[in-house]
Amino acid sequence: MTGKQYAELAARTRVPLGFALSVLYAVWAAPSLPRFATGGALAALGVVLRAWATGHLDKNRALATSGPYAHTRNPLYLGTTLVAGGFAVAGGNWWLAVCFALFLALWYLPVVGEEESHLASLFPEFRDYAARVPRFWPALRSAAPSPQRFRWSLYLQNQEYNALVGYLFGLAVLGWKLFAR
Repeated sequence: MTGKQYAELAARTRVPLGFALSVLYAVWAAPSLPRFATGGALAALGVVLRAWATGHLDKNRALATSGPYAHTRNPLYLGTTLVAGGFAVAGGNWWLAVCFALFLALWYLPVVGEEESHLASLFPEFRDYAARVPRFWPALRSAAPSPQRFRWSLYLQNQEYNALVGYLFGLAVLGWKLFAR
């Protein structure tokens, strides 16, 4: 299997495998109040970052370079990593954290390169943008300033509210496990 074939397989299977991992998590998470608070806050940062990013993302129509895209080329994946890390902390089970880390590394990282190749083929300006803006870890100063503003219409079009619903559901499961035992 080539790297491209693996990236395509990862892109197709990451959502169903993510749901399977969520079921394992719901069964085996062992939250405590301090972990719940700390992990929930970290995951909330990830949800906010994802929301901010999708309000600047007009998929396949324009290269997103504003908002968080001025600091990192992959704010959605960074947000997902923060959400996963937050829930790993909140879940209080080291092997679940390892599963999350492996899932991100094996299913999400290969997709990043594939998506960037796609963007480079769609937008000639992508290569210049990629030379100025870090792939993942954000630059503190805006590397690609833009006058674009957050647009609620894009947030809704990209259906990012689903991440908020998933976050709230995850907190509810953890809260139930924490307080109903």
